[in-house]
Amino acid sequence: MAHSDEYDTAMLAAMNLIWGEGFMAPGGEGHVDKLVAGLSLPGLRVLDIGCGQGRPACYLAARYGARVVGTDLEGHLVERARERARREGLDDRVSFLQVQPGPLCFDDGSFDVVLSTGAFTQVEDKAGMFRECRRVLRPGGALRAYDWMKTEGEYSGAMREWLALEGLTYAMVTAEEQAALLRAAGFVDPVVSDASAWYRREVRREYDDLAGPLLPRLRALLGDEQAAHFVDNWRAACAVCESGEMRQVYTAARC
Repeated sequence: MAHSDEYDTAMLAAMNLIWGEGFMAPGGEGHVDKLVAGLSLPGLRVLDIGCGQGRPACYLAARYGARVVGTDLEGHLVERARERARREGLDDRVSFLQVQPGPLCFDDGSFDVVLSTGAFTQVEDKAGMFRECRRVLRPGGALRAYDWMKTEGEYSGAMREWLALEGLTYAMVTAEEQAALLRAAGFVDPVVSDASAWYRREVRREYDDLAGPLLPRLRALLGDEQAAHFVDNWRAACAVCESGEMRQVYTAARC
């Protein structure tokens, strides 16, 4: 199935402003540190699925000495990522590919670590994706991911409002469902760690910043109408995070 781009320049500008230039998930470099905690990465091959604008991949290469391949469905994001790698002098350690939905375009056992920051949230066929992740990992390899997940049951009206404001494809599961899917794909001892309490504090701070001191910059970047949209988007995100319906979860598993 062909992919239609969803991350337009307005959304990227809002993300860069609130999360830091080049990041497409909260937490910045500290978030990437959490993802790879306990792993020794120098010289290892890392696959970053859903690499976005490339900042996490470049950070892994520069800070941890990893050799990173980043993939994304959206060509304009891949170009931004490549430009970042060139700008930071990391072309020899980081590469980026635009890919299509479906099986991964790599040989069996090609990587030591598979990492994803939010991309699995948007994958409908998680069972198939996790089987592919398992396939491209060498024996003993590790999977690390951060995802937005849901609680049991149907979405509330507040969640449906937030999803509509986001305008992105989401296919959320519960933390328990994610762990079961990983085990079914052949991963060992999957651990899902709930970071929702942390992000409840963060999302409230983000909203207060967007609606307050950052609002003039947001308006200058996007205009009044688009700025108002993103402030409303973050308001709705606060509601579903603070109610506990939307969860933020780190996943670790091994082959």
